[in-house]
Amino acid sequence: MKLMGRSIVTLLPFVPRFFVRWISKRYVAGENLNDAVLVMKKLQSENTCFTVDVLGEEIRNMAEASYFLKEYNLLLDAIVENKLDANISIKPTALGLLIDREGACSNLMKLLKKASENDIFVRLDMEDNRVTQSTIDLVYEMHQKGINNVGTVLQARLFRTSDDIEKVCSITHKNSDLRICKGIYLEPEEIAHTNYLDIVDATILAVDQLLDNGAYTAIASHDDPIINHSLKSLRSRGMGPNLDDPRGNAGLKIKGKGHGYEFQFLLGVRGDERRKLAQAGHLTRVYIPYGSRWYEYSMRRLRENPEIAIHVAKAFLLPWTNRR
Repeated sequence: MKLMGRSIVTLLPFVPRFFVRWISKRYVAGENLNDAVLVMKKLQSENTCFTVDVLGEEIRNMAEASYFLKEYNLLLDAIVENKLDANISIKPTALGLLIDREGACSNLMKLLKKASENDIFVRLDMEDNRVTQSTIDLVYEMHQKGINNVGTVLQARLFRTSDDIEKVCSITHKNSDLRICKGIYLEPEEIAHTNYLDIVDATILAVDQLLDNGAYTAIASHDDPIINHSLKSLRSRGMGPNLDDPRGNAGLKIKGKGHGYEFQFLLGVRGDERRKLAQAGHLTRVYIPYGSRWYEYSMRRLRENPEIAIHVAKAFLLPWTNRR
């Protein structure tokens, strides 16, 4: 199966657009907001919640940021109107972070305030190493302004992540809310782990570190070693389904959140495992991307992370084993 995944990545430049579109239907909710709402309504019967991302990043000028600002406003309205258990994920470069930091900060504040009025959490997605620190700094700035319904993502493959966990938790205290993932971006070996086992080990250590620091810990992984370790780690700390968070350094439970942790999955990936965790009582969240830039998103996901291609191969060859 791994050979099939690598083969798909190798052949990407020659793959017809219609075939990429067929693949993307599993991992992208659709091209517009209505598509995303329909997918969430269908999946909400599976006892899961959502984080929604409008596809697109690294705009060329600030005029393009107005599209994302408008679309996220419409998305927030749709979440409220349809009574969806969902928060939103935003790529800071889509709001102009690499072009005009002040403008990006202003755009973000507008969305955060509207989201806060409706008890909706906002996750700043983490992009490549060019914006790691500036994304974290945005979280600091918002918290310093008293806007606490925002957190970000840390990528375990980066060597700096352990230090980042300590610093973020020391600054945002009981409002610390972090998603930990292996990391989609293939960073240089000078700043990141590049071996699979090393990345898995780093992710496991990061999960434990976040839990010990009292952070709300969003475990975003499809890997059995990480999921299994996380379950054991939670049990050892007296955390789990229907249990109040016993950590003295943890914040209060807030609307739409679990008891100090949750498990997150990409749309279309390891649905059976997600349903298994949800059935056991764990809060699970599905990452719902949508938008006209589905092709760029799909190609980047496949190109930069061959593991996604493995899931594609499995869905193609053995569809009955990997329900959405």
